Parts: sequence; structure tokens; C-alpha cells
Amino acid sequence: MSTPSPGSPDPSVPSPAASEEPAPYGTGPAATPAPTAAAAPAPARRVRTHHLREMKQRGERITMLTAYDQYSAQTFDEAGIDVLLIGDSASNNVLGNETSLPVTVDELLPLTRAVARSARRAMVLGDLPFGSYQGSPQQAYDTAVRFMKEGGAHAVKLEGGAEMAPQIELLTRGGVPVMAHIGFTPQSEHTLGGYRVQGRGDTAARVLADARAVEAAGAFAVVMEMVPGDVAAEVTRALGIPTIGIGAGPGCDGQVLVWQDALGLRTGRMPRFVKQYADLHGVMLDAARAYAADVRGGTFPGPEHTF
Repeated sequence: MSTPSPGSPDPSVPSPAASEEPAPYGTGPAATPAPTAAAAPAPARRVRTHHLREMKQRGERITMLTAYDQYSAQTFDEAGIDVLLIGDSASNNVLGNETSLPVTVDELLPLTRAVARSARRAMVLGDLPFGSYQGSPQQAYDTAVRFMKEGGAHAVKLEGGAEMAPQIELLTRGGVPVMAHIGFTPQSEHTLGGYRVQGRGDTAARVLADARAVEAAGAFAVVMEMVPGDVAAEVTRALGIPTIGIGAGPGCDGQVLVWQDALGLRTGRMPRFVKQYADLHGVMLDAARAYAADVRGGTFPGPEHTF
């Protein structure tokens, strides 16, 4: 059987008809023609846990954003974001709940799959929701396995310090990389008395103890949320694993934000630690108003949009 020369079309693959229209809504293979063999980009190196540790050792900052869908994942991956978190924050940033507590495993898994299918380089991190891992190490393992097998996650995140060491130990022994989350833990907001900074004064030692406990249990990294900057910097110096801050100052090895906060899609009062890099709400509002005006005025669709 003859082999086509490099760059020539494979006669066994039918060519699309000349009159074929692009797929609607910008999706599907017709919307993005496949590159030729000569133009295909080299595969991106997937970010792994050891890469994050090496970045800490070299003093390179780690970047992390939430992502919940195909297009945010593709965009942030293209931008070079190192870790994409399918956070339980989808509860109050995608699903319309007031807090992160109501979201379920079954609701997060489709979002995780979308991100995992769309990111070529970034580590995809699934967030274990409230009630899915606190009961026992075995419950945590069973949930984490679902995120990896059904969702395609490369690792999982769970909240809690020393009290979560047994869960982290079982997961890591079972082949599940774990990022821990200490300081303010949103799933424990009612126990902590609301959204309050953790680690001030005499409680600073607790943050360091929790950090050491999750590292000893096998966590490959730890998020610190709403922790005083000097405390977070001390923890970062004390640990061999990377620290990721959110409201924990510049002394951490990396930073994470909810993307709707960082890009200005969410409006209203923002936490002090959020920096907004765009005004997507304004852009989308103007675009939606312009679309509505065109439809109501009869100028869309025009001749150029009509078959």
C-alpha cells in the first residue's frame, strides 16, 4: 500500500464539501481547520507536581486560576497559567448559589471534564466539595478517584490542616496527588464565624503547625487563604512544598484567584485581596446591548449574514 508523501492529503480521508458551512456557535471541527502536519505545534509539556516543587526551588512564582468551562480553560492555558482549579467556588460563580457549600460532586465533575479536555499544559486540579471527604479517609479516596477517573483531574484539593492528615496520607498512598488548603477554609465558614482572617496573634502557630502536618502527610502543595502576610511568608520559608496564596501576601510561592473576580465579570464588593485585570462585565454588557439594539432595529441579520 502506498504512503502519501509528507504534507499531501491522505486519499483515505474524505475532504469536506466546498459548500460546507462552519459549525454553528463556533464549535466543532469545522470551526477550526486542522493544521497541516508541518504546522502542527509541538506538544506542550504538562505541568506536574515535581515541576511546581522545582519552581519553588528556583524562586519562580506559580500561577493558578479557577476555570469551569472549555473556553476559560483554553484561554488561561494559552496564557501560560500553571494550574487550573475547578473550584467549589463554581457554586457561587457558576451555579448561582450564595456560598460554596451547596455544590455537589456530580455538579463539579462535568466542569472538571470540560477543563481537563481543553487544557494542554496546565495541571487540572479538582476541588473536593463540602461533605465529600471529611467523613473518613476512605470517603475522601472514593471521591478523589471519581474526580480523576470521571473528571480527568490530575490532582485534587481539599480543605483542612492537621485534622485532614489521615485523608491526605491515604490519597497519596493510593496515587492521588493532593493540594491542601489551610488558613481560612470557606467550607468551614460557619465554624470559623464567617469570612475572617486566620493566623493573627497567638493563632499564627496553628497555621504553621497545619502546614507542617499536611506536608508530612504527603501534600504536594498548600493553599493559604486570608492569612497575614508575615505568617504566610514564614510558612513558605519553613516548607519544602510550594505555597499558593489567596489573601496571604506576596511571600507565597504562587497566587490563585477566582477568574470572575480577577477579570471583572463579577460585580459588587470585592475582597481586599482581589486585583481586577479587566472589566468583562462592562464589555459583555455593552456587547449585549448592541446586539439587542441591532435585532430590535432590524439591522441584524443583514445581507452579509443571510444565505
